[in-house]
Amino acid sequence: MSAPRRGGDARRRLAAPTLTMLPRVADSLSFLYLDMVRVVQDDTGVCAQIQVDEHRTDLVYLPTAALSCLLLGPGVSITTPALTTLARHGTSVVCVGAGGVRAYAGILPDSLTTHWLEQQVATWADSTQRHDIAVRMYQMRFKDTDVPQSVTLNQLRGMEGQRMKALYKLLAQQHGIGRFRRNYRPDQWDSQDPVNLALSAANTCLYGVVHAALLALGLSPALGYVHAGTQHAFVYDIADLYKADITLPLAFALHSSENPEQEARRRFREDLRLLRLLPRIVQDVQTLLSPPHVHATTADDDTDEEHFERRDVKMVHLWDPKTGALPAGVNYADGGD
Repeated sequence: MSAPRRGGDARRRLAAPTLTMLPRVADSLSFLYLDMVRVVQDDTGVCAQIQVDEHRTDLVYLPTAALSCLLLGPGVSITTPALTTLARHGTSVVCVGAGGVRAYAGILPDSLTTHWLEQQVATWADSTQRHDIAVRMYQMRFKDTDVPQSVTLNQLRGMEGQRMKALYKLLAQQHGIGRFRRNYRPDQWDSQDPVNLALSAANTCLYGVVHAALLALGLSPALGYVHAGTQHAFVYDIADLYKADITLPLAFALHSSENPEQEARRRFREDLRLLRLLPRIVQDVQTLLSPPHVHATTADDDTDEEHFERRDVKMVHLWDPKTGALPAGVNYADGGD
């Protein structure tokens, strides 16, 4: 999504707001993790109150206007005015409890277009298109273009399992830690090995960033193509695209860390700008939801997300089953049959 364009017909832009007028999620910061603080709103902005000692409290102001996702860890309290400001800026809030338990709070500004949501619903509700996107997700995830479109989802799950097993084995050999088995047990959190702890912490951050990007595009986190039965199914679908490249190598690199959870969050945050993950999420999601011929014909000319952003998508229109989208704000009293 791109910022408002300068120049041009200002009256036209005011009368017909488009997707290109919305803030760019790719320009936002990734996420901010807080724990053991109180988040409040004062006359200047939203700030975190840190109790230094019995008599002194420090204030750290949060860049809410440029923040995609706020992770609230154990010991955090937040006031209603602070949450209101976060909502106004479209910042997702993820409450991260002890043991890695997550509770998402989704924020959908009224100014969002439904263009991508309509694309998502249309492809999700059609079994053929849903299967096609599931296959393309696998191809995108493992850089594998040889997967036939006729492959069944059962075969696809088997292929994915074999790829992940081989990746676990390779990373374990590279770091000399012996055999590794993924084991996510929130009820036995402290008994997990460092790699599993680091991986769970890094994945939590990744889910938060993906969730924020999906909401910024106006999409439903619940309508997944591979995952189902949870309000975050699409979050898990998209997050899976990046685990092999980002969170898994990071977790194995922290196998000897004394505090793998904290290190995973810090390293993940440091790497996000270098990896340009938010622009990548936006481009990948729009590629998946667009008809195959659209991104196939434009990929050679445009190498980033801008070829999606230039579409003049009307934010408000009327639906008609015969003629398609009709202009809103028009009196149709004399135009009936």
